[in-house]
Amino acid sequence: MVILRTKSGFTIVELLVVLSVIALLLSIVTPRYLEQVEVGKETVLRQNLATIRRVIDQYHADKGTYPATLDLLIEAHYLRSIPLDPMIPSPSATQTNAAVKPIKPAVPLNHANWQIIMQDEEGKPGIYDVKSTSQGVGRNGIPYAQW
Repeated sequence: MVILRTKSGFTIVELLVVLSVIALLLSIVTPRYLEQVEVGKETVLRQNLATIRRVIDQYHADKGTYPATLDLLIEAHYLRSIPLDPMIPSPSATQTNAAVKPIKPAVPLNHANWQIIMQDEEGKPGIYDVKSTSQGVGRNGIPYAQW
């Protein structure tokens, strides 16, 4: 009597079909995922800019002058910490005056990655705006540095 043994397992063709389906699904899902990551970063950037600008305005309304550094906002308990720019991978900061002339900060601002716009108000310089230092362009076509 001859006993026939059936082979169990997958054929090469079946494995290739499954891998092709997985590759197709990944090619559809990955771009959408990356797009949503970018949308999330832009939302965080908008919120962080709005928070810092609102706090600078509150400081100005309370003290009658703009803060000399972002650290003053923490020391005066307007912020617990300076929000980070999500578009920049490593934190650092630069300061510029209204003429966009680079100024070396008196104290290195390693906790945030913002372009700090200085204004000379009656002989008293102060920060009146912050912008992103990212060179990227938003989904709306406006560079992040102009937000």
